[in-house]
Amino acid sequence: MSFEFVSLETIREIAHQYGYWAVFVGIALENAGIPLPGETITLVGGFLAGSGELNYWFVLGSAIAGAILGDNFGYWLGKWGGWPLLLRLGKLFRIREEQLHEVKEQFRQNAARAVFLGRFVALLRIFAGPLAGIAQMPYWKFFLCNAAGATVWASVMVSLSYFVGNLISLEKLVAWVAQFAILALILVVAWFVIPMWLETRKANHL
Repeated sequence: MSFEFVSLETIREIAHQYGYWAVFVGIALENAGIPLPGETITLVGGFLAGSGELNYWFVLGSAIAGAILGDNFGYWLGKWGGWPLLLRLGKLFRIREEQLHEVKEQFRQNAARAVFLGRFVALLRIFAGPLAGIAQMPYWKFFLCNAAGATVWASVMVSLSYFVGNLISLEKLVAWVAQFAILALILVVAWFVIPMWLETRKANHL
């Protein structure tokens, strides 16, 4: 997920200039909870590897390491102070504490899948780590799911741009990946919101 004020050309220039560090830092900051275009930087890194400007394995290693480190930081941030912050945000947006507890419990029940698969979902990649910490997911379990998810996600992203980048334009590839991530987000939101809506509607009829 990227911002409109950061052009693809600018990201490509940053990746070209700083190479593996750009990939590592970009995805680490994004996974730590800072909404930076880490995914786009990773795709650009794979694209540059495909054109021979960077080494495929170093790009892949940088993406995996950045994703693991960033999510670990987000996890501890969520565990140490995420819940009080979430409660304050809930009051700001008029969300009842009971509803936040329900969301927290739902996430706890699906935490492993959320951490592993959340990297392919827009926004969830940014917030999966902090949410796992808020839900008090056991750290050893989080670490394993996080490392496995980071490896699979980075392998798909880097390999996709490395091989497919020679067949289609980088702009089109980034757009397709972003559309997939947004579609995945819509499905995840529906999965959480629809059961809560049905339960509220049922309670109102009793």
